[in-house]
Amino acid sequence: MSAEDQARILNAGYLEYLRLGAIHMLSGYDHLLFLFGVMFFLTRFKDILILITAFTVGHSITLVFATLAGITANYYLIDAVIALTVCYKAFDNLDGFKKYLQTRSPSLVWMVFIFGLIHGFGLSTRLQQLPLGDEGLVLKILSFNLGVELGQIAALSIMFLLLTLWRKTESFQKFSAAANVLLMFLGGLLLLMQLHGYQHSQYPDDFPLNADDHSHIHEDMAKSESPLSGYKKPLNLGAEPDGAEAQESKMHTHDGEDYHSH
Repeated sequence: MSAEDQARILNAGYLEYLRLGAIHMLSGYDHLLFLFGVMFFLTRFKDILILITAFTVGHSITLVFATLAGITANYYLIDAVIALTVCYKAFDNLDGFKKYLQTRSPSLVWMVFIFGLIHGFGLSTRLQQLPLGDEGLVLKILSFNLGVELGQIAALSIMFLLLTLWRKTESFQKFSAAANVLLMFLGGLLLLMQLHGYQHSQYPDDFPLNADDHSHIHEDMAKSESPLSGYKKPLNLGAEPDGAEAQESKMHTHDGEDYHSH
């Protein structure tokens, strides 16, 4: 959350939480990359609906309940696990389980649900950066979650349109493998970035970041004092930076009951 978001939220109504939820989803490249991987080979509306519902239910559970309970963890570690979900989906799209592990991939519906839980926990840590207070807390969380869903619908609509148009060209079959290799690379890059950020948060002298790095913005925000009446510090399950709050790819189709036909 930016410093502007922090200041605006102090006296914000529920529509502001809805707006923040939508913006966070639309700007959350890790969430978007995972959803792109899920959508990549889906062509039937029924399959899309089932999988996106599983993801939505998963992330809504942890977003709502972790925030209500004030449970959080080191944001770098959570984002690192989210990056791994991007790598997993790219590996699955590349038929990696059959080609390299000589086994069938796990149920896609269940995996998307489980990964949804992880993504939701990440969303919760972001939301808990804000001075939520106790008054109207449930409605604030639900408004943020609704904003996330609206942002997700917008992003999925664009992905579906672009993928549908791409599938009508010869280049889709030619470059679909390369696209998922790129997806895995991006997931791995995000993983390394988050792990480096975690190391920096624990050992800043050994793992320095540039002064204008995004994480420093969050640390400066956390250190600045403001009258946050009613703000309840979340229960932290992981080591956090001292003085800082939680920060800031053989191709196959996914149709049928388990969405894996090879």
